[in-house]
Parts: sequence; C-alpha cells; structure tokens
Amino acid sequence: MSTDTSDHHPLWDLPTRAFHWALAVLVAGAWLSAELGYLELHRWNGYAVLVLLGFRILWGFAGSQHARFADFLYGPAAVWRYLRGGPVAYGGHNPVGGWAVLAMLVVLLLQGATGLFATDEVLFEGPYYPAVDSATADWLTRWHKLNFNLILGLAGLHLAAILYHRLVGGRDLVTAMLVGRDPLRPGRAAPAPLWRALLALAVSAALLAVVLALAPPAATGYF
Repeated sequence: MSTDTSDHHPLWDLPTRAFHWALAVLVAGAWLSAELGYLELHRWNGYAVLVLLGFRILWGFAGSQHARFADFLYGPAAVWRYLRGGPVAYGGHNPVGGWAVLAMLVVLLLQGATGLFATDEVLFEGPYYPAVDSATADWLTRWHKLNFNLILGLAGLHLAAILYHRLVGGRDLVTAMLVGRDPLRPGRAAPAPLWRALLALAVSAALLAVVLALAPPAATGYF
C-alpha cells in the first residue's frame, strides 16, 4: 500500500487563504471609505492592509511550502516557456501568477507608504506628513491616488486569469482558495504550524506600531 499522503495536503494553507480574502475585503473597504469621505475609517483600513502585507512578506519566507516566494518566483526562462505553452513543473502559483502576486504586494506597499505622507488638505494628514515639505506631500498624495489605478489593473488581470483557468483549463481557483484544495494540483507538503502564522502577524503589527510611534508628534493620522 502506498504511503504517499500528498493528496491530503492543502495547496493553500489557512493563513494564506485568510490573507487573500481579508486583503480583498480591506482593499475594497479602503476604496469605498475614501469615496464616501470616511477618512478616519480609511486610515485604519489602510493600517490593517499594511499589517497584512507585512504578514504576507514574513509568511513568504517562513510559511508553508506553496506560500513561500522561493516556491513560486521563477526565472525568465521558465516564465517564457510557460507563456509559450511549454512544460514547466510548478506546485502552487504558475510562473506568471507568482510574479503577479509579487507585483500586487509591491503596489499595495507603495499605496500604504504614500498614504503615510498624504493629506486631503482639509482635515486629515498622514502620520508622516509633517516630515516632508508641502510640495513633496502633494506629490506623494498624487501618487497615492494614481497608484490605486495600478491596483485596479492588477485586480482586473487577476479576475481575468481566474476566468480563463475556469473556462479553458477547467480549474476552479476560487473554490481552491476558499477550501485550500485543488483536485488537479494537490499540495506537496504539510502546512506550517498555525502558531508561526500568528507570530508573523504579531510581528507585523508590532512593526507598524513602532513606525507610527516614531511619526512626528503633530500628526493627526491619515492613511
């Protein structure tokens, strides 16, 4: 009898799935709160996004196999072979999807970083707004607004890829990210312990708390 239990391992562990859906909700909430003028809610929503991003970066090094950057960031040759339809062995994200994940993390980090310096020029200022001159703050505020278009573009490509894999490849990626399992691509290793994810989340929250504590005292806070 075979002792291989790889088909019992989830493709996406619980912390990765929780991060994915929480990030989607928070990004939508950040957009909606800004559009409706609830800037205090927008600020705290942004802080929550930064904590999640910090967690995901840590989890990319200390998490389960398929959550690690080393598992899904491929070199140019592998990406090119995949785009041409050639054989490429991969476990979790495909070679293109892996870089799309990294791109989304980068633009969201840029969004959070610029938000720390942004201002609405009326009531709210980012915690680091007093650290720069008004011209720099205005420039960063513009980037904070323009960068959201990149986020929307990457989100649109993500949704298009999900639809493509569903219609062409027969893979239900939405369900896989909900339950953690993909019948066409089982996980290859047991998930990392949950305590490690909780520790990564706590470290990320503590780092953000330190960053905010070091902000100029005159700031009122705005993400």
